Amino acid sequence: MLEGFLGAMMGYLLGSIPVGYLLVLWKKKIDIRTVGSGNIGATNVTRVLGKPWGIAVAIFDMAKGGVLVLLCKFFFGVDPLTLAVIGIASILGHDFPVWLHFRGGKGVSTTYGVIFALCPLAALVSGAVWYGTMRVTKYVSLASIISVCLAPMFMKLMGANQYYVYAGIIMAILVIIRHHKNIENLMKGKELKVKGRGQ
Repeated sequence: MLEGFLGAMMGYLLGSIPVGYLLVLWKKKIDIRTVGSGNIGATNVTRVLGKPWGIAVAIFDMAKGGVLVLLCKFFFGVDPLTLAVIGIASILGHDFPVWLHFRGGKGVSTTYGVIFALCPLAALVSGAVWYGTMRVTKYVSLASIISVCLAPMFMKLMGANQYYVYAGIIMAILVIIRHHKNIENLMKGKELKVKGRGQ
């Protein structure tokens, strides 16, 4: 019980590090939540600072979701249920960071970090779905929603622990909730597309 509580607290605090916000504040002296989509994640950082910085933020956000889970999994022998709780806590930290008055990001990169720590193959397949959907539709939000929502099914098919599958379902629900405005914009045809070749 205590192990789970401490792990969840550590996961939340690690996940709540707002690297996208801090990076844009440092580079541009502005609050990233006031520009673009208003999100602190990698996609909006890419809009403000460019692709290399957006990739850097995505990598860091994935790491803050997955590293603690991996350490607990392979070095401390933490049980699957506690690992799932720690992973979800890290996503909640990113989505609702105490340092930013609980106004955080949408948690996609952090979610992928957690999925990779719990079931690497499911994360890789989900990532392929994300990339394919994004390339075809040019909507990062749609690619994120579809790929994360399919992740629990991939985890189940690959024989992941049942608690990991349950965690995947919770993560998918969180991603849908955090993308509610994007879903509205998609339905209205107002969602921003990524710029690709020829655009």
